[in-house]
Amino acid sequence: MSKRDEYIESVKHQLDEMNANMSVLEAKAQEARDDARGKYREELSKLRHQSKLAIAKLDELKSAGEDTWDGMVAEMEKVRDAFVHSFRYFKSQL
Repeated sequence: MSKRDEYIESVKHQLDEMNANMSVLEAKAQEARDDARGKYREELSKLRHQSKLAIAKLDELKSAGEDTWDGMVAEMEKVRDAFVHSFRYFKSQL
């Protein structure tokens, strides 16, 4: 497997794991008090949006040519890092 394929597989695994963990957080958010539940739903909606952005960026990365690969990797890492940061923040609020 090439380094490129390994990187793509690694990012895909990370995103899949984050999405699975979001389901767990969603269940915890449902157990929250009524006044907090609305805020949690809003935050989960934002996380889902970030997840979709990260998956779209991963799809772009998969089809990137050698000439654009390095730039796409940098963009992918920014999107992924933002998603991870938001996820961890939300998790800390539960």
